[in-house]
Amino acid sequence: MRTDHAPVDTMEACYEIDSILQAVICKNLFLCNRQKTQFYLLMMPGDKAFKTKEITSQIGSARLSFASAEDMEKYLDIKPGAVSIMGLMNDTENKVQLLVDEDVLDGEYLGCHPCVSTSSLRIRTDQLFGKYLEAVHHDMIKVRLTGEE
Repeated sequence: MRTDHAPVDTMEACYEIDSILQAVICKNLFLCNRQKTQFYLLMMPGDKAFKTKEITSQIGSARLSFASAEDMEKYLDIKPGAVSIMGLMNDTENKVQLLVDEDVLDGEYLGCHPCVSTSSLRIRTDQLFGKYLEAVHHDMIKVRLTGEE
């Protein structure tokens, strides 16, 4: 299922779209280490708070921060506001590691942008993390975020 809409840049706007799609609301963060030698795409529930310390301890990495828009375009060929798991198809050299909060895997469907912020897709969660990841030659690291402030 797909729905077209105005560009979205807040989680509040995503709630309305995801109610149409009847899918899990997902926040996608493009992150990197301090040296900009490791890049990560973190998928997490939209209502959870992001704490870099929780992630770094689980993946054995130095402190993470938000990667630049230039790096997002370089590795995922996506502009800010449209970042999603779909961008991994453009990462043919596997420079970006996918991190997925375990709660994202609970829903039957997941909503995501198809590399543009004016459209959203509803995809079966098991197919996205199965067949799709296989097709784009990526794997995922499951992480656990508490969501506590």
